[in-house]
Amino acid sequence: MRRSLAFATLAALLAAPLPAEASTDPGHTPSPAHGRSPDTITVDGRTHFTDDDGRVIKLRGFNAGKWATDRVTEADVRAMADKGMNFLRLIVQWQYIEPQKDVYDQEYLSYVDRVLGWADRYGLQVMIDMHQDVYGPKFGGHNGIPEWATRDDGLPFERNPDDWFQDYFQPAVMAAFEHLYEDADLRAEQVEMWQTLVRKVSGHRSLLGYDLFNEPFGKFLEGEDLVTASGRIERTQLADMYRRLIAGIRAYDRKSWIFVEPTVLVGEGVPTQLPAFDDPKVGYAPHMYSTSVEAGGDWDPASGFIERYEAAIGQYPTANRMPVVVGEWGPPNSRLPGNRQLVTGSVAAMNRFASGWAMFYWCRSDSGGYCQLDGRGNVAPGAEPALAAYARRVAGLPVSESYDAAARKLTLTYTTRRGVHAPTEISVPKEFFPRGVRVKVTGVRSATTSHRNGLLKVAVRARPGTAVTVTVTPR
Repeated sequence: MRRSLAFATLAALLAAPLPAEASTDPGHTPSPAHGRSPDTITVDGRTHFTDDDGRVIKLRGFNAGKWATDRVTEADVRAMADKGMNFLRLIVQWQYIEPQKDVYDQEYLSYVDRVLGWADRYGLQVMIDMHQDVYGPKFGGHNGIPEWATRDDGLPFERNPDDWFQDYFQPAVMAAFEHLYEDADLRAEQVEMWQTLVRKVSGHRSLLGYDLFNEPFGKFLEGEDLVTASGRIERTQLADMYRRLIAGIRAYDRKSWIFVEPTVLVGEGVPTQLPAFDDPKVGYAPHMYSTSVEAGGDWDPASGFIERYEAAIGQYPTANRMPVVVGEWGPPNSRLPGNRQLVTGSVAAMNRFASGWAMFYWCRSDSGGYCQLDGRGNVAPGAEPALAAYARRVAGLPVSESYDAAARKLTLTYTTRRGVHAPTEISVPKEFFPRGVRVKVTGVRSATTSHRNGLLKVAVRARPGTAVTVTVTPR
């Protein structure tokens, strides 16, 4: 799915600096998805999702469903829930929704509807991602936008077998993006396609929202470098497209969240130039990928990638009070020693700036290939920090959360909020805590815990603003 960015300008840019104890019983019972999309609270510049009880929601899950041979099944959704995940970024594509102009594939739309139904049942929140890579299937077997909506002006396209992301810069591909952004009939067709999908799925309680366009790009103008072109596309054509799609979706769904993506450079630590959007439920869904790792290498902690990314990613959502959900992240092979550190560092960073994330990708392999599960369906070596214990609902404002993979120890600190009485919920998958857990709660005089089927609940009695620390270790 991924790519290497072998551009001298980008390499130079990335090299530059930027600014009470209880033992409990083992087992997993997923929390039910709420009947409406979550609200938010903004504290110290960071916007969090909150549930009906006022608890902060933290989303963790997977991308799934990208290929025609890889459709999501009920068994997949149940397995995600059994592993403690509460989030699915469901990949859909225009080419499957509307394979011919004005001819919608009702079987495919029903498949998407079924997946949301399973998510309703097993307690996952779903972001529907309208996916494309290198525009669509007309260009060398890529995917996303159907051929009937691809206008390349007869310009040349030559696929790069060694670096597929370079295909974005072929004249035919750039022309296709230009037509999508500028041609009135294609604009209308895109809105109609989204509305058709929204009408099919908007009633599901598991529906978090819609990710409008995966990893967008466009046409370079004469004299533009990668960064200049990216900023212009974001400020103008991409922003205009998002406004059209937001308006089209809101005609049929005013409750769900809508997520906007920057161009792929933000995933490499370059601040976005997207504008604000006049809608109270628009979130930010960037991706987080290291260039060197995408090219097949092992991560070098001295590269500064995580530090640059975290420094750049917060400016836009902070200014616009937007929740952040990292739509894609994860190394192609977590088994390498450096990439193991990348997983640990990425999770720690996202705990600081994001409301949730979806790892790429839900599949099984003993050799990598972005599959974060091994051949037996267990968590792949090196991926444990992403898929082990985490706080999924916090009865207050999160301060910090860390996981020590060697000790299998989760430490959560939060401050209590007035009016929030429901317990904190912590996912403790049986795969990592087969004999149950030990729980230590400090900062309060009274705490009760319960643990059933992989879900730990911690209830405290304390005044608002009290600092609480919960430590969870294996029994």
